[in-house]
Amino acid sequence: MLPERLRQGDEIRVIAPSTSLAVVKDKQIDIALDRFNRLGFKITFGKNVFTHNEFFSSSIEERMEDLFDAFTDKNVKAILTSLGGYNSNQLLKYIDFDLIRKNPKIFCGYSDITALSAAIYKKTGLITYSGPFFSSFGIKYGFDYTLHAFLEAVTNDAPFEVIPSKAWSDDPWYLDQEKRDFVEQDGYLAIQDGVARGRLIGGNLSTLNLLQGTDYMPNLHNSILFIEDDHESHALSFERNLQSLLHLPTAAGIKGILIGRFQKDSNMTEHALKQIIDSKKEIQNIPVIGNVNFGHVQPIVTLPFGAIAHISAINGNTRITIEQNKGIHQ
Repeated sequence: MLPERLRQGDEIRVIAPSTSLAVVKDKQIDIALDRFNRLGFKITFGKNVFTHNEFFSSSIEERMEDLFDAFTDKNVKAILTSLGGYNSNQLLKYIDFDLIRKNPKIFCGYSDITALSAAIYKKTGLITYSGPFFSSFGIKYGFDYTLHAFLEAVTNDAPFEVIPSKAWSDDPWYLDQEKRDFVEQDGYLAIQDGVARGRLIGGNLSTLNLLQGTDYMPNLHNSILFIEDDHESHALSFERNLQSLLHLPTAAGIKGILIGRFQKDSNMTEHALKQIIDSKKEIQNIPVIGNVNFGHVQPIVTLPFGAIAHISAINGNTRITIEQNKGIHQ
């Protein structure tokens, strides 16, 4: 189920189902608001979006109130999460998925928001989006790729290609907007050759694994699995988290894998990543592409969770194409 496309003049609601927007600097919020205003969108905020406790989040009741209001407000056409964190999975058993099914709309975020995106898709069939937070729109420099990819995914239903960015950065932009270093990017990393078609299922690997054994875990059969992790992950933790996912009964049906670029602090090398993938007998005969533009390194693409993707890796050449109007719910 593809949500209604975003159009100029539409209202976008910002909610904080994980970390409060209170941790984001006012100047960054101003940049984000100005960017949306110039695009012709109206931004409104959930009642509790700036509320926070000692964990820099708000209560389950406050977060659920904003989530409920965002989906039921007929004026709201899209929902952007403020940023990630650690606790969005606290909300899962309180969500009225029938309400969401009856009020489908764009829902976007990544990292910890993976728990919500995956659960919503599993329970309702609604295509959700792994893409920028509202706070991401406060990035002053190097945001053009992210913005173009976001608009491509949410303003039309035509197929689009996930083309590598020309450069990438792992700078903590939220600390110093004026001091940014960008590294030239030479395409994506073809780890295993092959061609595949399947449903995009995935997100932050550590968060996705929290759903194992629950009713909220999506079926991996006939999927293009896309996974990434942040600076807290390293080669050994990534390896065992991936192995855990591959033990799922439906993992035998994975058709291909996309891996987001790792942050520098993870110390993951291309050689180590290739060794990890090569050790997984379960996925030996499927295409695997690394260093894709999604996850915790900027810029990022917006991936429609549940839509159909075609991927190919042949002799070092890669291609990723999304047919987001053909999502299949299982």
